[in-house]
Amino acid sequence: MIRVLLVDDQRLVRAGFKSILDGEDDIIVVAEAANGRESLEAAREHEPDVVLMDIRMPEMDGLTATRHLLGDPALTGLKVVILTTFDLDEDVYGALRAGASGFLVKDTEPEELIHGVRVVARGDALLAPSITRRLISEFAGRVARPAPSPVLNRLTEREREVMSLVAAGLSNDEIAKELVLSPATAKTHVSRIMTKVDVRDRAQLVVLAYESGMITPRWLTP
Repeated sequence: MIRVLLVDDQRLVRAGFKSILDGEDDIIVVAEAANGRESLEAAREHEPDVVLMDIRMPEMDGLTATRHLLGDPALTGLKVVILTTFDLDEDVYGALRAGASGFLVKDTEPEELIHGVRVVARGDALLAPSITRRLISEFAGRVARPAPSPVLNRLTEREREVMSLVAAGLSNDEIAKELVLSPATAKTHVSRIMTKVDVRDRAQLVVLAYESGMITPRWLTP
């Protein structure tokens, strides 16, 4: 059973999401919170698997709460999905950098919400490639060209190639097809890369690829 904590300052939003999620046999909403501060208490008390976190709330915003939750050693394995009204939101980018596993816009379809919770619960990142790449490249592209991260020196040439494809939004199956590998080998490469560069999941791997200059937003390319 996937245990979910809903965090949003709008009661109707929480009620709607709860109604959708509680209708599934493998998902249960174990607690709700109206702001980031309440989410910290609820997470420690109820130990959810997935937190659906609104980004803009009173008392403590979702970005600050995400950093606290993912930095708490007592909550190892917790996954955070950011809820936002706008897909191009600088705070969402900050949350991905802080370790959130992905994001959903609030007007997402019920089946997409359910799918997102399941994807994140099993340890994958919730990456809608077109939106996520646009979001990350938008904000990563506002700064000067970054210097390559030293952690990338830990990767082999093949691993760099795989990481570039992850950042381009390809799934493991698509990477396997592109590089003429088995899906299992592609998955192994991705897992090994995440271990070497010390990131939680694919979302952080994409962020690192952009911030280290491995992937360049198209409007910055000469």
